[in-house]
Order: sequence, then C-alpha cells, then structure tokens
Amino acid sequence: GPCTECSCSSGKETDKNTSNSKKKGNEDQPFIPKIFFGTRTHKQISQITRELKKTVYSSVPMTILSSRDYTCIHPVVSGSGSNRNEMCVELLEGKHGKSCLYYHGVHKLSEHHALQSAHRMYQAWDIEDLVSLGKKLRACAYFAARELMVGADIVFCPYNYLLDPQIRESMDINLKGQVVILDEAHNIEDCARESVSYGVTESQLRAAREELDFMVNNNIRQKDHEPLRAVCCSLT
Repeated sequence: GPCTECSCSSGKETDKNTSNSKKKGNEDQPFIPKIFFGTRTHKQISQITRELKKTVYSSVPMTILSSRDYTCIHPVVSGSGSNRNEMCVELLEGKHGKSCLYYHGVHKLSEHHALQSAHRMYQAWDIEDLVSLGKKLRACAYFAARELMVGADIVFCPYNYLLDPQIRESMDINLKGQVVILDEAHNIEDCARESVSYGVTESQLRAAREELDFMVNNNIRQKDHEPLRAVCCSLT
C-alpha cells in the first residue's frame, strides 16, 4: 500500500519556486514555519549539529547553507584560489563548452537524504558529511544543500545569509513568518556592518575615475557617470 509515514504519500510534486515554506496541499493545512539558525562561523555549525545528533530531534529534516569554499567538490574549481564563484558560474553557463557533471548529479544527493527521512533513517549531519557523500555519489554538495532547504524544518547558516539582502535573494531565503535563532547575537552588529560595507583601494578608485572621465568626456550616459566621478574624486 501507499506510504503513510511521510509527505510523499500525498503524491504532490514540490514547487521549487516556494522553497522557503512548507507547501500547502490544501487551504486547510496550516503553515509550518522553518527554523533558521544563524551562527558566526561554519565551525560553530559543526558544533551545533554534533549536539543535535544527541537529541530526540536528530531525525528532523535539516540542511546547512554554506559557501562553495566549503562544499564545492569539483577538482578544478575547489582547487582554485578566490574565484570559485566565478568559475562555478562559468561552468554552469557552459561559456567554454564545458559543464559541471557534479551539478547534474545534485538530485542523487538530495534524493538520498529524502529517502533516509522517509524511512526514518535520517540523522543530523554536518557539512563534511554532505561533502563526503557528494564525492561518493559524484554530486554537488553546494546545490544539494540548497535543494534540501525546500523540505527542511531546520536551516543552519552563517549570520550573513540572514542579514545580507543580496545573499538572501540569491539563496531564495524568505524570513517572513519563519523562526530565526541567532547564536551569540552580540556579534550581530559587526556582521551587519560588514554586510553593508565594501573595501576599495586607492588604485582602484583612480582607475575607476579614469574610466568615468572617458565616459563623461565622450558623452556616454553623462548624467549617470558625472555623480559617480564626483564620488571617486572626493574619496581620492
């Protein structure tokens, strides 16, 4: 007979466009909020998931959002320096005629965790566990973690994933109606400042001013570029 122990018994497909809320099978089904647990560092997430394993909530569906620095398993991209994000995007877009075979295997990793949850074999995991399984299944741990957010009850992530609006948008995080827990919240002020701050060198400012000079002098969107040139001049 059909499985009655999990959500798969409903036979409804998951809509990826609403990845941050439990799907309403019908109007009578109540909205169940997710718990977003923010920490200062990835190391603290490891400590928290280790403690979660010791509790009766170890079988609750969860995921960990982190950067490609921690979850990318592509041998070339993960071995590169600070341009992992750019290299990943280039592979996904197939700019140089190459694609990422690990990205195309994401479903293997996300379905593996979904099956474990369905058969009550699910257990809290850490980033290293996901990466290790990703290497075994040849599946991208970075995008698998994002897909697992759809059915997760608890989402662990660093502070900036919750505070930075650009990261929230790129990760499809909608905090409206959700539960937000901030570990060691006295660090939030510094993190919030970093989220809306940007570092730039004097040489970068001078190079930007030269380009803006060229655009203004050649009447290229002059009204837009003149104020920017004024900012560069004032800063230098």
